[in-house]
Amino acid sequence: MTRVILVGCGKMGQALLSGWLDQGLDPAGLAVIEPDAERRGALAGSGVALAASVDELDRDFRPDVVLLAVKPQMLAETIAPYGRYADAVFLSIAAGKPLSFFTERLGRTAAVVRAMPNTPAAIRRGITVCVANSHVDAAHRTACRVLLEAVGEVAWIEDEGLMDAVTAVSGSGPAYVFLMAECLAAAGARAGLPADLAARLAGATIAGAGALLAQAGRPPDQLRRDVTSPGGTTQAALDVLMKDGDGLAELMEKAVAAAARRGRELAG
Repeated sequence: MTRVILVGCGKMGQALLSGWLDQGLDPAGLAVIEPDAERRGALAGSGVALAASVDELDRDFRPDVVLLAVKPQMLAETIAPYGRYADAVFLSIAAGKPLSFFTERLGRTAAVVRAMPNTPAAIRRGITVCVANSHVDAAHRTACRVLLEAVGEVAWIEDEGLMDAVTAVSGSGPAYVFLMAECLAAAGARAGLPADLAARLAGATIAGAGALLAQAGRPPDQLRRDVTSPGGTTQAALDVLMKDGDGLAELMEKAVAAAARRGRELAG
C-alpha cells in the first residue's frame, strides 16, 4: 500500500484525492494536511487522516510520497517540517519552483520530483509533465506516476530547463483554449448570431474538436486538412488565421515565449 501525505487540498489537491479514492487507493494510507477548516470538513467521512498541520499528524504515519500541492508563495514557510520524512519522495506540483528549492530546504539528498499538471485534471483529462532529481529511484518514479495518472496522462523529461516551456504549453494552455472559445463566440455574435447560441456553438465545437483530436489517432494538421475544402468557407477563414507574419502561429509562438519567460522570472 502506497502511503501518501497530501499537503494542501485546493482544487488540484481535491482532484488528485478524488482520483485516488475512485481508483481504490486505501484511504487508511492517505493523510491530508489542510489548514482550512471548511476544506477539511468537506473530507470528513472519507476515511483519510485529516490535520491542520503536520505536527497534528500521527507520528507513526510514515509516507512513501509527500505531495506538495500548496501555492508557490507558501512553500518556503510550509515545507521545512516535512524534512523528517527522509525516506519519502517529495512530489511538488507548485509552478516555478525548481528542484534545488526543495533540496535546499529538505536536505541535499532528498528525492524530489517536480511536476506540472493542468486544470483538465479536474475531469481526469489532464496531462502532467515530471522531472526528477538524481535521488529519485525507479520505485519513486512508479509511485509518482501512478498517483498522477489518477487525473490523466503523465510524461517525463530529463532536462529541468524545459519545464518553463512545459508550463507555457500545457500548464497555461487551457486558458488559451478558453480564450479562443470566448473570441469565437464574440465573433459569431458580431456576425449576427444570438449571443447565447454563439457561445453554445463555440463551446461545443471546441470541446468536440478536442475530443476528436484525442481519439482520431491523426495529427492536428491532418485533421485540419480533412475539414478544409479548397476554395471553401473554412479555407477562407484559415487564410486569415494562417497569414504569414501575423497569423495565429506567430501569435501563439509569442504567447508561449512570454509565458516561458515569466516562468523563468518567477523561479528567480
